[in-house]
Amino acid sequence: MITVIEANTKKLIQEYVKFPFTLYKNHPYWVPPLISDELETFDKTKNPAFTSAEAYFYLAYKDNKVVGRIAAIINWNEVNDQQKKKVRFGWWDVIDDIEVTKALLEKVYELGRTHNLEYVEGPMGFSNLDKVGVLTEGFDEIGSMITWYNFPYYKEHLEQLGYVKEKEYLENKFPFSNVKPELFLKANELIKSRYGLRALNFNNNKDIMPYVDKMFDLFNASYANLSSFVAITDVQKEYFKKKYISFINPEYIKFVLDKQDNIVAFSIVMPSFSRALQKANGKLFPFGFYHLLKAKKESKEVLFYLIGIDPEYQSKGVTAIIFNEYYNTFKQKGILQCVRTPELEDNHAIHNMWKHFDPVTFRRRRTYRLSL
Repeated sequence: MITVIEANTKKLIQEYVKFPFTLYKNHPYWVPPLISDELETFDKTKNPAFTSAEAYFYLAYKDNKVVGRIAAIINWNEVNDQQKKKVRFGWWDVIDDIEVTKALLEKVYELGRTHNLEYVEGPMGFSNLDKVGVLTEGFDEIGSMITWYNFPYYKEHLEQLGYVKEKEYLENKFPFSNVKPELFLKANELIKSRYGLRALNFNNNKDIMPYVDKMFDLFNASYANLSSFVAITDVQKEYFKKKYISFINPEYIKFVLDKQDNIVAFSIVMPSFSRALQKANGKLFPFGFYHLLKAKKESKEVLFYLIGIDPEYQSKGVTAIIFNEYYNTFKQKGILQCVRTPELEDNHAIHNMWKHFDPVTFRRRRTYRLSL
């Protein structure tokens, strides 16, 4: 018999966070999150996502053992402002038993029907800066700190229950040796001169902070036209600023400014922490912090996390400036591999931006949808 209960105590949330560590124990491609980060994500007093979202967390038990988990989420900005009558599900992990999946998803349906919502979509988090999608290809590739890994049967469970593909995401990579400076070196100077632009680089995180709010404003403007986008709120900006910016290598954040020092483009790259997180196994102490700091300094693989360009400057070659700055930084650091984090399959503008580097799609993931 399968029993589903709400994880609404500190002890149960701990179980909720730790279940994947049992499910994927010793798995070569699963990347464990930091337990402390996960606990903060689900803490309504700490995560500002709860100012505009409602979420409930559920555990499934069978024979007195945890066999699955799921989050049922409503992003009220999405429902009220965009009129998308959608309930989300995320942080979904389960043994290979479709009855467990069915029991967990029923809790999501209950939430959706309570609020007269029309459909369910997932897996996805609270916002566009959370993890997204069920992995459908690339199971033999190590995950990253900003994606979920899952077994192949996750996709099969959803499709057997009548879910259909909603959005497809591609993850691409290319060796740094594919980057030929002649592709953007001349364009870099030409675009700077034509539009009066300049690149801004950083050597310490404190100097970045005055620009971060404007960077998030540009992020909202850059992605506003995408069907899946929900804008980042002011409260979330403050939260992400404190939580993440101070940890990112300052030399991996690039801005492009106009003559009035307005940000017209930005990009954030992160070193790969995958192997370090596997060694940490969810804990910063006693040795996890050491592994993460070592990766921050020494990783030869980088992830292009975010890139945003003012709509007024899109299709005007501004990426040549960004690529030129990264080329110089990566060459100095001996970077070998560049990875792009999940990008919507129909975001043709961003795929076109990378085409000269001959990227290879090595993972695919998707969100699924079901009418209520």
